[in-house]
Amino acid sequence: MSKLIAISIDVTKLDKSKFVAGKKGTYANLTVSLNDEADQYGNNCSVWQSQSQEEREAKQDRNFLGNGKVVFDGDSKAPQQSRPAVKQEAFDDLPF
Repeated sequence: MSKLIAISIDVTKLDKSKFVAGKKGTYANLTVSLNDEADQYGNNCSVWQSQSQEEREAKQDRNFLGNGKVVFDGDSKAPQQSRPAVKQEAFDDLPF
């Protein structure tokens, strides 16, 4: 199974000097980190512009672009949350 992740990035923060020209377009390489726990806004993913090995070894700051969250988790072994039981008497006075 797979996971579906929705992310939102601030494109104005993209470092255009890191864009890569390809045969079918220009690309921005991004890195996504999937965290075990969500933050206060429900986000459990972080996105930044990918770094070269030299940049990582030099411990340069990441170019943080945005956050996201898992919106579908096909790998989840957790049981689906069930709806709370509705009392039948709540519907006994309906006219049909």
